[in-house]
Amino acid sequence: MFDKVLVANRGEIAVRVMRACAELGVDTVAVYSDADKHAGHVRYADEAYNVGPARAADSYLDGEAVVEAARAADADAIHPGYGFLAENADFAARVEAADGVTWVGPASDAMERLGEKTHARRVMDDADVPIVPGTTEPVTEVEAVTEFGDEHGYPVAIKAEGGGGGRGMKVVESADEAEEALASAKREGEAYFSNDSVYLERYLQTPRHVEVQIVADAGDGEDGETEVVHLGERDCSLQRRHQKVIEEGPSPALSDELREKIGEAARRGVAAADYTNAGTVEFLVEEDVDRDPSEPLGPDTPFYFLEVNTRIQVEHTVTEELTGIDIVKEQLRVASGEGLSVSQDDVELDGHAIEFRINAENAANDFQPANEGRLDTYDPPGGIGVRVDDALRQGDELVTDYDSMIAKLIVWGADREECLARSKRALAEYDLEGVVTVVPFHRLMLDDDRFVDGTHTTKYLDEELDEALVAEAQEKWGTESASASDGDDEVSEREFTVEVNGKRFEVELEERGAPAIQVPEGGAGGSGGQQRPPQAKSDDGGDDAVDVGEGGEAIEAEMQGTILSVDVDEGDEVAAGDVVCVLEAMKMENDVVAERGGAVASVHVGEGDSVDMGDVLIVLE
Repeated sequence: MFDKVLVANRGEIAVRVMRACAELGVDTVAVYSDADKHAGHVRYADEAYNVGPARAADSYLDGEAVVEAARAADADAIHPGYGFLAENADFAARVEAADGVTWVGPASDAMERLGEKTHARRVMDDADVPIVPGTTEPVTEVEAVTEFGDEHGYPVAIKAEGGGGGRGMKVVESADEAEEALASAKREGEAYFSNDSVYLERYLQTPRHVEVQIVADAGDGEDGETEVVHLGERDCSLQRRHQKVIEEGPSPALSDELREKIGEAARRGVAAADYTNAGTVEFLVEEDVDRDPSEPLGPDTPFYFLEVNTRIQVEHTVTEELTGIDIVKEQLRVASGEGLSVSQDDVELDGHAIEFRINAENAANDFQPANEGRLDTYDPPGGIGVRVDDALRQGDELVTDYDSMIAKLIVWGADREECLARSKRALAEYDLEGVVTVVPFHRLMLDDDRFVDGTHTTKYLDEELDEALVAEAQEKWGTESASASDGDDEVSEREFTVEVNGKRFEVELEERGAPAIQVPEGGAGGSGGQQRPPQAKSDDGGDDAVDVGEGGEAIEAEMQGTILSVDVDEGDEVAAGDVVCVLEAMKMENDVVAERGGAVASVHVGEGDSVDMGDVLIVLE
């Protein structure tokens, strides 16, 4: 087993991995950005290293800085968690090439085969796994989209090869939408995954989203075949805009015969790809919306391969509660050469489990993420069958630079009925104040007939749920975000370097309610009291003031995010409602529009720029 593991992630998943390491007697190393210097995963780790400024591209996505931190900490393995670099085959290859550092995940060449969707479709097709009708080569021209639609019918899904969770996916309802959707999907693919390749699929009208958790290792026998163990399936059909909200297992919609067919298809496809470590094989299952809830989908129900997530999933906790198997520990065992501790015959599913993503979002306002807030009260539930994975604690301020997740609530019951009842109790006990959350929405779902019956599809929330009910739930059970600065005294900071037993530490002191401390020019930069590796980046911060002429208008960013495109140039005439740029925030594209017409006097952002709420983007005259 490893001696020290660097976790190349943040938040609750970083703490989750570190807890598994602690139980195995393995030391842990955190990496963090300037925005995360007080984060929970930094507090939990044995060591922590700053890898750059708040912008993810300059910190958590900086593979060189992450590997350099591993070298500085003398870590012998890197675990990527999920998101950020977790499915980046180039980063996996970088780690594989680093002396003395092991990649905790599938081999980079296997990630290449299955991580890019067109490659994965070819592998699965060859392994006789059903695939949705679509292309197996990247699409670059709009004519390919319209020709596919003419042949297979609309709607058509355009998907980024490196995508997942709905990111980089656009649905084309008619030929008129093809050009704009193709450009948008390619743009999101480049922004999120540094890969603008896209492919096409027939868009299913009544799908369920069912995924199979697998763990795999190289076989010990003479045939050398990969040993693949599937740990049952999870149903992730309750989604909004292709983002999962609630996940559960086993699926309430599948018969045992269909469940077995899907599980064996997953094993077959993964074995054919020569894949090791943990992963998830995702499928779309055709739902019969008119079926009796007491009659599950039979073995002849069509199902299709969707994609392979070459990493641990957000919802892996559901499977752990059903099987009693710690999937992160299995990852570490495989990567260290110890091999799997379980075989297929060892896997037994017990009871029912549901995961609720506790996000800082207002479900009554189109799930708008909070852009600030502080956990004035944070008292998570407990009791039999209740698990909470988190990293934040009471008094912590939200860091909204990356995602909106506060925690994950996982509930287990002897059957689905008990699990639903226990979930109601746990959500009612979850006491959060100072931050708006989706807890009211989750409580609403536990009384929703379609969800309780288990007949919902991936389109249910977006197309059928009554928004008035969501608003009522928010008013009944909701909390509001409080400004992180409300009631705060002025904070003075002083940063300096100390040396203990020959090792350098950069220390930051904070004093509240006192005059600013004068610090000589050239003082050392801080890293939150933690170690900082060589060549770590720093943020020079602060934009110059923007002059707006008399009668002019400054178009400002309404939230923190990254500019995906700038659609106007200086001198252009725009009308009220025209899109001037596209801002990505919280995994969603947001059109920034002019509230009134005028000429563009100046443009203050470019593609790829990171902006904060209130930053001036465009000035009209």
